Amino acid sequence: MDFDLSEEQRLLKESIDGLLTDSYDFDARKKYQKEKGGWSKAVWGKLAEQGLLGLPFAEADGGFGAGAVETMIVMEALGKALVLEPYLATVVIGGGFLRHGGSAEQKAAHIPGIIDGSKTFAFAQLEKNSRYDLADVSTTAKKKEAGWVIDGEKFVVLNGENADTLIVTARTKGGRHDKTGIGVFLVPANAKGVTRKGYPTQDGLHAADITFTGVEVGSDAAIGDPENGLPLIERVVDDARTAMCAEAVGAMDESLKTTVEYLKTRKQFGVPIGSFQTLQHRAADMFVALEQARSMSMFATMAADFDDAKERATAVAAAKVQIGKSGKFIGQQSIQLHGGIGMTQEAKIGHYFKRLTMIENTFGDTDYHLRRVTDAGGLV
Repeated sequence: MDFDLSEEQRLLKESIDGLLTDSYDFDARKKYQKEKGGWSKAVWGKLAEQGLLGLPFAEADGGFGAGAVETMIVMEALGKALVLEPYLATVVIGGGFLRHGGSAEQKAAHIPGIIDGSKTFAFAQLEKNSRYDLADVSTTAKKKEAGWVIDGEKFVVLNGENADTLIVTARTKGGRHDKTGIGVFLVPANAKGVTRKGYPTQDGLHAADITFTGVEVGSDAAIGDPENGLPLIERVVDDARTAMCAEAVGAMDESLKTTVEYLKTRKQFGVPIGSFQTLQHRAADMFVALEQARSMSMFATMAADFDDAKERATAVAAAKVQIGKSGKFIGQQSIQLHGGIGMTQEAKIGHYFKRLTMIENTFGDTDYHLRRVTDAGGLV
């Protein structure tokens, strides 16, 4: 099997790497965190100018018709630079719901705004005690004339503080844990009855807790079947998990690079500590963990084209397991090899570990996905 990038994919990689090299060093990131919503509108505009926000959308919708490999390339670059901008929330997740389940009218209303950078999205899914169960939904959507009335609470909504449009999971019928009776709705963030409480997360991003009190939306707000939205949710969340695996590989790659450079320059007993064989062995182990993660990220990316939903989900879960294990190992070793400086806010290495930790716990941690792989009978 050929794992080499095509000419177009190599150009994409060079383009995004060049843009982030010019726009995103660690000091610049600190400045961007202070902007409204915790990310840079100028950088977001540059991503739009280069067409990166339109990559996964069909040409008929104004995009470039790119696939999962192109998303992997972009997400890996974003991970290396610790990018704050809501590419995952808007393009991968928000765009994913529109691509996989949106009507022609919904696509026409929202995709152009994503592509030109004028509109951002947030996925309001997590609820109290729901953990990683996508079917655990107590927020309700009740019919009212031709539309719906949404009531409930969502927590830790990534980019929820700043998004223009919210994608909300809500129960249209049945009990809290039923796999049927779940709908997906497009809700304007400024709709009457929507209350948002924003805050920074541990990895430097921003999220929000959102309350919906009698929020009225039209019949055109429902994406797909409002009584059977779980398969769509699972598909899009698997896309998000795959994208985060690629982001984590980028963060691990940069963590290893930064650590090796530190070993070459930090001196102890008059010599660089990188000359000590024990530390060389640690760096080698980090490299092995990185390559294991990279391989599984590629596997998950290829799984995006699997026709069998169960097979696709198992492949993504297996990738998430390896990403979680490698991310924890590389993060811990990076901090230890940096010594005391690695524990400070001034050193960027700790911020990579924070982001890797958040990725590991988003949409299912390592133990959760290990159980999923086991329940499926393994990959083979």
